[in-house]
Amino acid sequence: MLRLKKWLVFPIILWSISSYAQLGTWNILNVRFKLNDQLGLFGEGQIRSLQFYNQFHYYEFKGGIDYKLNEQLRVTLGAGSYQTYKEGGNFLEPKNNNEFRLWPQIQFQHKIGMLRIEQRYRAELRFTSNGYRNRFRYRFGLSLPLRKKENYHQWQLTANNELFFTNKEPYFERNRFSVNIQYRVNPILAFQVGYLYQFDYKINDETGRDFLQLGISLEFSKKTKSISN
Repeated sequence: MLRLKKWLVFPIILWSISSYAQLGTWNILNVRFKLNDQLGLFGEGQIRSLQFYNQFHYYEFKGGIDYKLNEQLRVTLGAGSYQTYKEGGNFLEPKNNNEFRLWPQIQFQHKIGMLRIEQRYRAELRFTSNGYRNRFRYRFGLSLPLRKKENYHQWQLTANNELFFTNKEPYFERNRFSVNIQYRVNPILAFQVGYLYQFDYKINDETGRDFLQLGISLEFSKKTKSISN
């Protein structure tokens, strides 16, 4: 009963903070399937709102394949659909942007003690309702495990900052910063909660705001049989 009360208090606190601060919500479901130690498949869905679970204006779903060349380097090819609606309501039409996107990506990571450093480079080929566009993204990230349980880290702090550029003036398009805490229930299932700030410079496909970020991650492999507990 005491454990149940703790889990009930947590969403109440989040609701209170978000309502007071007028945060939007940024919700993520990520699923990954490891084919072997190098090759993996992934899928992800996101839905976002400009107020606390109100004024939903954006959703995306994407998937792809990635290959780990070594412990420091991973390459990815992904594609997806990205839909942005007008502000002021829930999925108001006409849409601001209807987009299909193809994106190759390279990710480097290394460790300094317990601290993991990530650098991610992504090129986006964007087929939008307003014509074709190119975009280039660079993300710098840090993650610090806090507590280890068996063969995985149960708690982890992460922080990321990502810059968005285009090949047309004004070239700089967006900055996105986030800080999160992750709780891994077991090697398969993990939850994350955090804060995301997004600044946009004169674009019309999504508005920059403050967001409460919530995520669920699932990771399976051929060895996976069931989620324990």
